Amino acid sequence: MTHAPAHFLMLLCLFPMAAFGQESGGESQQQPGTEYQIDLAQIEKETEKKPYSLGGFLEFQPAFSVLDEESAFYRLRFPRRNEEGILQQYNSGLRLEGSYQKGAAGFYVTGNGLLKKDYLGWKGNVDLYQGYLSLRVSPNLTLDVGKKVIKWGKGYAWNPVAFVDRPKNPEDPLEALEGFYVLSADFVKSFQGPLKTLAFSPVVLPVTGSVNHEFGESAHVNVGGKLSSLLWDTDLDFLFLAGSSRSTRYGIDLSRNIRSNFEVHGEWAWITDFQRSSPTGSAASAGKSTAHSMLAGARYLTASELTVIAEYYHNGTGFFPDDMDVFYQNVRTPEASSPAGSQLSSFQQTLSGTNFMRDYLYVRASQKEPFGILYLTPEVTSIVGRGDGSFTLIPGITYSPRTNLQLRLRGAFLIGGRGTEYGEKQNDFRMELRMRYFY
Repeated sequence: MTHAPAHFLMLLCLFPMAAFGQESGGESQQQPGTEYQIDLAQIEKETEKKPYSLGGFLEFQPAFSVLDEESAFYRLRFPRRNEEGILQQYNSGLRLEGSYQKGAAGFYVTGNGLLKKDYLGWKGNVDLYQGYLSLRVSPNLTLDVGKKVIKWGKGYAWNPVAFVDRPKNPEDPLEALEGFYVLSADFVKSFQGPLKTLAFSPVVLPVTGSVNHEFGESAHVNVGGKLSSLLWDTDLDFLFLAGSSRSTRYGIDLSRNIRSNFEVHGEWAWITDFQRSSPTGSAASAGKSTAHSMLAGARYLTASELTVIAEYYHNGTGFFPDDMDVFYQNVRTPEASSPAGSQLSSFQQTLSGTNFMRDYLYVRASQKEPFGILYLTPEVTSIVGRGDGSFTLIPGITYSPRTNLQLRLRGAFLIGGRGTEYGEKQNDFRMELRMRYFY
């Protein structure tokens, strides 16, 4: 107790030293009477947003496929049946994304380069995915011209109302797509009340022999548009496409958060004068008709960060099981390997996308950082063809050991009997490793 006053006096002596930033045995950090100097110009320079951005990634993706030598699509791709066992493929890619913003004008570009080696040897190509000029005319109006991805629709794996976009790959729906050359605009207006926003986005898409020739018939100008609204906390869009490159079509989509962790969405498309191809391999057409496509889906996030996405897709332009039965039977005839069999290959080109039949169920579940393992995300995806019961099962795992490095390992099991969509694919199993380095 007799030492307490001495300790108290020592603390009183140390307090002013600490207040001025002095440390025992060190130099004074701040002299009394000296003011702090703040260089506001330097801070503003360091925090000022740069007018340009540049990024992308380098990619290497080896893949190995176990071939099904009795399947219809194996017979079409390898008519001499000279590929056996495992098919190897090595892909190297380069993605470049850049932008430059100056005042009300901006330029945005996305390029993709691919070098591939497979049983046919080496092949490379460079594609411009996007390259367009954007001009903000007013706070409510923006004009874009150039090659652009429009991104219509609310669905995750499919978008029936994406009338001016290329179809997604439902097995990898988040991958970037190539756009079309368009002239587009966005006019947005905000309101008070149940209707929060209203926007109109017209699109003009020309088709010539060298511009947008993949879209449809050449020498035509196509016009589309989307009327969007946020009404009673529901995203609601009305869409259309008119022109002669493709038949006229109309659509509606919506999305709403039922709860903060539960979202539902849907799409419906009405396609007029749709012309079906014949599954017999002949050039004859099955006639024109009106087709209806729709999608209904939901996304749910649990407290443990498990994300589940489920979608049902009805493809009104797809083929019936009976149509495909005729096709598979014709592939297995002796004439399929003859020059006349080229008609079958021609019909094969009409099997647009990876899902060419009418009804599908999509389910995907992904778990973020299970068991506390940082930067690890396992997932599993399944696509079921309801018309014939065949399906694919795709387990995978994604790991990012560094901020700019991503590794993904996936396998795909194709399950189904003869005469079914997944049972007639050229592969029984596929495995791929994707390594991406972002810069």
